[in-house]
Amino acid sequence: MSDYIIEMENITKEFPGVLANDHVTLQLRRGEVHALLGENGAGKSTLMSILFGLYQPDSGVIRKNGQVVQIHNPNDANDLQIGMVHQHFKLVEVFTVLENIFLGVEPARLGVLKYQEARQRVLELSQKYGLSVEPDARIEDITVGMQQRVEILKMLYRDNEILIFDEPTAVLTPQEIKELMAIIRGLKAEGKSILFISHKLNEIMEVSDRCTVLRKGKCMGTVDIKDTTVEELSRMMVGRPIQFKVEKGNLKPGAVVLEVENLVVPSKLHKNNAIKGVSFQVRAGEIVCLAGIEGNGQSELVYALTGIEKITSGSVRLRGYEITRASIRQRSRLGISHIPEDRHKYGLILDYNLADNLVLQRYWEPAFQHNGVIRQDQVLAYADALIKQYDIRAGQGPQTIVRSMSGGNQQKAIIAREIDKNPELLVAIQPTRGLDVGAIEYIHAQLVAQRDAGKAVLLVSLELDEVMNVSDRILVLYEGEIVGEFAPRETTVEQLGLYMAGARRSQRADASENQGKAATSRKGQLS
Repeated sequence: MSDYIIEMENITKEFPGVLANDHVTLQLRRGEVHALLGENGAGKSTLMSILFGLYQPDSGVIRKNGQVVQIHNPNDANDLQIGMVHQHFKLVEVFTVLENIFLGVEPARLGVLKYQEARQRVLELSQKYGLSVEPDARIEDITVGMQQRVEILKMLYRDNEILIFDEPTAVLTPQEIKELMAIIRGLKAEGKSILFISHKLNEIMEVSDRCTVLRKGKCMGTVDIKDTTVEELSRMMVGRPIQFKVEKGNLKPGAVVLEVENLVVPSKLHKNNAIKGVSFQVRAGEIVCLAGIEGNGQSELVYALTGIEKITSGSVRLRGYEITRASIRQRSRLGISHIPEDRHKYGLILDYNLADNLVLQRYWEPAFQHNGVIRQDQVLAYADALIKQYDIRAGQGPQTIVRSMSGGNQQKAIIAREIDKNPELLVAIQPTRGLDVGAIEYIHAQLVAQRDAGKAVLLVSLELDEVMNVSDRILVLYEGEIVGEFAPRETTVEQLGLYMAGARRSQRADASENQGKAATSRKGQLS
């Protein structure tokens, strides 16, 4: 029997204008965790999509247990016990969590679905692997992090022996990442063979046995993790040394740009409010970070600030102007830019080309239209400039359909569009999600440049390293309330973790809560 459970030999795949995989060879040993590392657009997801049957290679062969196999579609992959957790979720939004997990392998007897049997198995898997989900919730109503858990449970439900994880930690909290690393080690101990795509070098060093590095579609080599370093892997990936520490000048906060008072936002999933009387300010020239475990109201808060969700009560002011009931376009024109957590749902129109996506919020400006007619030459010229400035890799340039681009390059397109609007307030949720170390370095520099230019930045991040490195002030959100406020230099990751888990509350949070109770009491006395 072959030493390798999977061998992909000389795989080549070309799309219009892009050679995604150029004679790539990848060999997966039995019972190992094999990392696949590369820049955005290096061809990692394409290679794994070929193994899972979503794409057909132009040339090359795939072997399982030494035997050549043909994988025409994901059903063939599942028959070969190959499962995949996708970077861009393959979920039916109007179906429930439970229905998505068993879709395609429905448990039935005499044509009747056995919901209880499926539910019991899903609950057992979620408990065993620490992947908490709500089986009856619709996909369209749950957070991105919970959608990621559904993808992982889909694969575990099918009991696959070859597991492909494509950026599985991109939307997970530090605690959830730690749990997932333990899950992966447990799966390896059970004899599973795992292909692990990640941009996070520390994760690769922690959990992987070997790593294959791709750069611009070519294989740069395979190394044993025990014999390499983070610096060497990053150099193989991008071809140059990476600056991991964010360089920032001294904080010089200016006037208040964003002022939020007693904000209450309803929850889509529960009767309780997602945000409960939150108040805070963001000043010009500072980066304020909202930190917290996912599901504690960060998404609802940002959606309320940007106009996506309605506000129950409270007020939002931008540069002193009341915008609590303003439309999304009004907020945009007043100077709010928004980098959303779900780039497909809120950031892009996937079937538009890149140029059209880059002017989505500005096409009515005189620079891009005349008498109601879009000036395509100006749009294309503008898009070309942003593509070069932000190193957006698109096979057909501005004419590239966004759906065909890699996730990281889609993210770069959103960031380029939002920052180039020269906003008064930049609201960024997970702006580096799914980006490689080189792109992360660049985006962090852009956020700091906005701050140094006197702009206000509200950052929402689940990455504690990013929180500590980039922010000037940290607000910890727990169960819809701000429970702590910190300066990064005066706190630790461990201390933040305690507040994020609800184990502690700061004097600021307690004082705010007491003020709220006192106000309620006075109101009762007056009535």
